[in-house]
Amino acid sequence: MPEVGPMELHPFARFTAILARGKTLSRSMTLEESEDAMGMILRDEVLPEQLGALLMLLRMKEESPEELAGFVRAVRSTFVLPNPVPKVDLDWSSYAGKRRQLPWFLLSALLLARNGVKIFMHGTEGHTPGRIYTRETLEGLGYPIAGNLDEAAAHIAKSNFAYVPLENLCQKMKDLIDLRTVFGLRSPVHTLARMLNPFNAPVMLQGIFHPAYMDVHRGAAELLNQEHMIVFRGEGGEIERRPNKPCDVWTLHNGEPAEERWMPLLPEPRQAPDENMKLGDLVALWEGSLSDDYAEASVTGTLAIVLKAMGRAETMEAAQQAAETMWGERDKAQLNAVA
Repeated sequence: MPEVGPMELHPFARFTAILARGKTLSRSMTLEESEDAMGMILRDEVLPEQLGALLMLLRMKEESPEELAGFVRAVRSTFVLPNPVPKVDLDWSSYAGKRRQLPWFLLSALLLARNGVKIFMHGTEGHTPGRIYTRETLEGLGYPIAGNLDEAAAHIAKSNFAYVPLENLCQKMKDLIDLRTVFGLRSPVHTLARMLNPFNAPVMLQGIFHPAYMDVHRGAAELLNQEHMIVFRGEGGEIERRPNKPCDVWTLHNGEPAEERWMPLLPEPRQAPDENMKLGDLVALWEGSLSDDYAEASVTGTLAIVLKAMGRAETMEAAQQAAETMWGERDKAQLNAVA
C-alpha cells in the first residue's frame, strides 16, 4: 500500500472521483483508466473503503464495455501461462451455479470433448447458497480439478477438457467475488470473471441471467479483439439453453456483431423445478437409463448453439441436427471414462 500524507490525495481516489462527480460531471472510465484501476486493486494498492466505493458505484451505473475490457486486460496480465500455451477451441465460463435444474450443459461440454473439441472451463462456487456448482459436479463425476494453468494444459492434452476454479486463476478475483456477503449484492467482478479466457480460445461462450448485460459482454469482447463469441440468457445464468423458451443469442464473428433467435425445442413454456437435483441423473441420462425430454433438449440445444458458434454448422436447423446426431452416437459407457 503506498504511503499517503494527511493532505495528499490517494492515487486511487481519481477513479472514484470519475464515477461520482454527480449527474452532470460523472462519466465511465476509459479502457486505460479501468485497466489502471484494476491493476492497483490486484496489487493491493487500494484502501477497503475505496474498493467498496468503486465496486458499488459501478454496480449502480452498470459497467461499460470499456470498463469491463480494461479490467479483463489487467487480470490477464497477471497470468503465468504454460510453455507452450495449449491450443484451446472453447473458453467456457461457469460462475452462476444451478438451483432449478441440474447442470445439463456439462454433458454438452463433455460430449464435445469426446469429439475432439478442446475446452477450458473456469468458474467458482459458494457465493450463492442453495446452488449446485460445476466443481462439485465434476468431482462427483470423477473429473480432476486443475490447480493451475499448467495442470489445466495437462488435462486438456489427456482428455480435451479442463476445469480450473477461479482462485487457482487469480485469488484476488475470488476474494472480490466473496465480498457479495459483505455488500449483499453482486459486483462487476462477476461479469469480469466470465471473460478471462487465459488461453485465448478463439470462441468464447458467455451465459448471463440479466439480458441487459448482453451488449456489455459483446462490446467488451469487441474491444478485446475476441475472434468469436456468443452470449445468451442461459438457465440459471449458466451457458445452458432453456429448450422450452425462445433463446436470443448475441454473437460476434470476426468483428461483426449479429443476433439470432433460436425457437423452442419443446412445446411446454415452463419446466417445473427439479426438487431432487440428483447428480446421478446426469450419468443416467448419458448412459440411457433415464428418459427425460427436457434434459435431452437442454443438452442438444446447448450443443447446437455452440456448434454454430464454432462454424461447424451454417444454420440453426443444421446445428440442431448435428447436435442430435452427436448425442445419439455418443459412447454410453461410464461418463467419466476419459477423465
